[in-house]
Amino acid sequence: MKASLLFAGCLAASAFAADSAPQPAGAPAPGYTLANCIHRFDPSAVVPTSVGYQFWFADSAFAGGQTVKLSVVGPHLATHPPHRHAEDEFFFILEGTAEFYLDGQRQTAGPMTLLYCPSWHEHGIRNAGDTDLKYLVIKKYLGPVPAASAPVQPVPGAARPPRPAATP
Repeated sequence: MKASLLFAGCLAASAFAADSAPQPAGAPAPGYTLANCIHRFDPSAVVPTSVGYQFWFADSAFAGGQTVKLSVVGPHLATHPPHRHAEDEFFFILEGTAEFYLDGQRQTAGPMTLLYCPSWHEHGIRNAGDTDLKYLVIKKYLGPVPAASAPVQPVPGAARPPRPAATP
């Protein structure tokens, strides 16, 4: 999984490079350091959803709306029905079997697969397998990131957030 996260991070960086505001030649973006550019998974910071959980590696406040989110969905469930929005979006499958929906067509995909959702095309993703589906959502929001919905109602078969490691 480490290799796939590294690949996805590189993919996210290259996907956003074209959308980034131009910088003078040779000028780094201000305010970034090695310490604040590393985002490790933290089980205590996962956000439960009705079908599993999510974790924001990079939310819209970090890099001008560019985001990377881990979504985990229980067997045979989906986070929401197919929808449309102004932003392009990528789904990078880490584990499990996804059913990808795009403009009325469906196809299944497994790990190490990138799914692209062009702006304003109807799209969706659901878990088509018997194990948890884990995928990254890579997107640049044009507006604020929607707040996590509350309260969360557990769904039978939904992925359960990992428990944080006990600290001595």
